[in-house]
Amino acid sequence: MAELRGLKLEQRHGKSRVRVARVWRDRDGKHHFAEWSVNISLISDCLPAYVSGDNSDIVATDTMKNTVYAKAKECSEKLSAEDFAIVLAKHFTSFYQQVTAAIVNIVEKPWERISIKGQQHEHGFKLGSERHTTEVMVDKSGTLHLTSGIEGLSILKTTKSGFEGFIRDRYTMLPETRERMMATEVTASWRYSFESLSSLPLKPLYFTDRCIDVKEVLLNTFFGPSKEGVYSPSVQATLYEMAKAVLGRSPDISFIQLKMPNIHFLPVNLPSKDKPDIVKFADDVYLPTDEPHGTIQATLSRLTSKM
Repeated sequence: MAELRGLKLEQRHGKSRVRVARVWRDRDGKHHFAEWSVNISLISDCLPAYVSGDNSDIVATDTMKNTVYAKAKECSEKLSAEDFAIVLAKHFTSFYQQVTAAIVNIVEKPWERISIKGQQHEHGFKLGSERHTTEVMVDKSGTLHLTSGIEGLSILKTTKSGFEGFIRDRYTMLPETRERMMATEVTASWRYSFESLSSLPLKPLYFTDRCIDVKEVLLNTFFGPSKEGVYSPSVQATLYEMAKAVLGRSPDISFIQLKMPNIHFLPVNLPSKDKPDIVKFADDVYLPTDEPHGTIQATLSRLTSKM
């Protein structure tokens, strides 16, 4: 931020949607694969570029793009999206004197190893659904802000859900129920408690494993035990229990935000020739709808963060 004759300038520049894919090959013939979409934003001391057209302190976006490819090549061992984002952020803040901080956002495409007749394939992958995300901010002093997340996690249960006791007035048409389908698309983001580069865990693929753990906690809390499940009185109540379960299982996470819009499935009702009245299909035939979704969002954080 700079002040210019009574004006205040806040600026950053970067490169968006740099797509890169990386294959790692083990000596035993097994391949590992990742595909990332990388966004880079640099905060730097490049005031002359704005006020006098002097670009001598600007890191070109073409340079940023090529740096992504070069650093991907240098990573000879499989690594998480978080670790790759940290590699890039460290490079930009250490290699360029004028860059004071770097923000790197990565969305990982969900390629999953396939199995053939119960055996994992050495080099075969299929595209899954939910996406793994991360955002890393690093400054010259080594201060770190690290957030991870999941996007597009679509989940549904056909019973054990209801919604009743809500405010009713002249605008309310929704009937109360203790029996309905519950479906949503979860977007989750959580911040790790690590506050500096020196405090990061050294375990390889630590953040990949943590993402798998968080997703498992979210799913287990949403669905409940495999036989009896768990009743949900509202999306809000389930969202809170999911967020609380993640913090309860994860001392390295300081807060989590969940977004869970309703996805509606309405029971189909049809008239017949013999019975012109509406005939209900016993709640086993449904119409997926595209009507506006109710959006539920909340953030749960620790009052004190201790590692």
